[in-house]
Amino acid sequence: VQLQASGGGLVQAGGSLRLSCAASGSIFSINTMGWYRQVPGKQREWVATITSGGSTNYADSAKGRFTISRDDAKNTVYLQMNSLKPGDTAVYYCNAIISVNVVLTTQYWGQGTLVTVSS
Repeated sequence: VQLQASGGGLVQAGGSLRLSCAASGSIFSINTMGWYRQVPGKQREWVATITSGGSTNYADSAKGRFTISRDDAKNTVYLQMNSLKPGDTAVYYCNAIISVNVVLTTQYWGQGTLVTVSS
């Protein structure tokens, strides 16, 4: 199983970006999916998660500006980021809890995609 993240880039403050993360491989089911971010020299921090039932949760820093969604037909999770601030600059990682069969469930991470917000 692999997670492939994309959509990062350079954007001016106040702009928007949409991150995508597609899971591929031998997948039985996908449970919770989420996004985290990390600034060099700091710990990775949670941004948002979405359950298999569609329930969402956001870090305070993301509430009102970011929207997480998923397309189960495509095994893909998205993060729509609006009103971006320089403080949002980080490498964004996707995360998913994936079952490869009825008994084995593992947490997977994507490779990260860099988001840079200029002032």
